[in-house]
Amino acid sequence: MAKWGQGDPRWIVEEREDGTNVNNWHWTERDATVWSKGKLRELLVGIAMENEAGRCEISELKQVEGEASCNSRKGKLIFFYEWNIKLAWKGTVKESGAKHKGLIEIPSLSEENEISDTEVNVSKKKGDGEILKDLMKTTGTAKVREALGEYLKALKTEFTTGMILPTKAVATQELTLQRKLTENTLQMQASPVALGVKIPTVALHLTELFDTTVEQLYSIFTVKELVQKFSKSPAVLEAEKGGKFQMFDGNITGEYVELVTNRKIIMKWRCRNWPEEHYATVELNFVPAPGQTELQLDCKGVPVCKEENMKFCWQKQHFEEIKGLLELTAQNA
Repeated sequence: MAKWGQGDPRWIVEEREDGTNVNNWHWTERDATVWSKGKLRELLVGIAMENEAGRCEISELKQVEGEASCNSRKGKLIFFYEWNIKLAWKGTVKESGAKHKGLIEIPSLSEENEISDTEVNVSKKKGDGEILKDLMKTTGTAKVREALGEYLKALKTEFTTGMILPTKAVATQELTLQRKLTENTLQMQASPVALGVKIPTVALHLTELFDTTVEQLYSIFTVKELVQKFSKSPAVLEAEKGGKFQMFDGNITGEYVELVTNRKIIMKWRCRNWPEEHYATVELNFVPAPGQTELQLDCKGVPVCKEENMKFCWQKQHFEEIKGLLELTAQNA
């Protein structure tokens, strides 16, 4: 047994009020399942590939079954993940304009195999279009594996923040730095001149027609059950001024700034992978048209590097999915 004052300081607990698990030195586990599902959707859906014969893209994450977790023990991180993933793809033959659909199946993404060896199976619905299937089996498979590699990288960096806690000396340094930052922040707030780094942003304007009434389209953005149906994921929704919302497994969060029933919604809106605490302002205007409703979207403050992702999010994950929900509702009516 080490003498008093000797030995690994991470075992010393008398200076801690709880007296347990100093610096996460003992076994600590964090469930990464929900986070992983959102990350896989973000990285895989929208992948596109093109050659002289045609163009294809991954249009939907149809199934993701499995689990993931991160464990820390004695300052070391241990990862476990095992996934069965099914994706939908669609493509267009350039010469004929013919459209085709198919599936991508990843039966076992786990730590037992290298990403380069991960099985990626591509199939296509019956009919012509083998040229698109070949594109998906070559370029598509490579891009899917690249995205899976990005997922693992994020799992081991982005998700694990805070699992290995600093020693007492480092914590003291960080506390001192935090105090200095707080003082600087207060000085910045008191000063009429704004300091700091400004994030380059862009504004987006999109319009889309929906075969439904203004009332029904408005409700799809404000009723929790309908949001969960078109997003195919759990949601948190407080559709009132100052109310919070969370969609797509927490990948999109924000706050309602203004709601005018059946006319307008204004939101503070952000994606999880945006710079910390940065929000865009999203305004939705619902305009009645003969037999339809026009949705006008104006978005200000989108980080420049996330412009294409933002367009994809609204055009594919919102507009197309909402139209699919409306069609299904009409069929069941």
